[in-house]
Amino acid sequence: MSDTTYLAEGPRTAIRPFTHADADEFTARARESRELHRPWLFPPADPDTYAAYAGALIGDPTRSGLLVCERHGAAGSPAADGAIAGFININNIVMGGFRCGALGYGGFVHATGRGLMSEGLGLVIDYAFGPLGLHRLEANIQPGNAGSIALVRRAGFRLEGFSPDFLFIDGAWRDHERWAITAQMR
Repeated sequence: MSDTTYLAEGPRTAIRPFTHADADEFTARARESRELHRPWLFPPADPDTYAAYAGALIGDPTRSGLLVCERHGAAGSPAADGAIAGFININNIVMGGFRCGALGYGGFVHATGRGLMSEGLGLVIDYAFGPLGLHRLEANIQPGNAGSIALVRRAGFRLEGFSPDFLFIDGAWRDHERWAITAQMR
């Protein structure tokens, strides 16, 4: 675990920025979770791809890469305090009159079904609408990704539309549903 201070804490999770020191744990969790993530997501699973991924998040002011970490006492948690349960990135941050960001996220298999990502997403939303000063968050989700859709629904996002051929993932342009939440909806 990194020595980085948490940006926000809940009863069972906390969020903090990515660091280069997280490479070993993050990539091990990504490898363990390969079946969970496919075909929706391809997080970095080796040190070189992690270094590039984390470096882009750390060094880009239009992105905020956040790790969802377990806190001691998380129900059913065999993990040590601070273990990475998942990640939620706010990408394409635009300020000015728009004040919006687009979410990208994934949970790790050891944390599934325990509500940790739901709690973590709530912390990220509060952080985005508070200290980051955003007004709107969007999540673009492939229609068949029921788990991801359920996560944003629980958080209060609304379905706003459908975007054909929206993102290039795993060798093809994929359709996505557009989900969003604004500060007024919280």
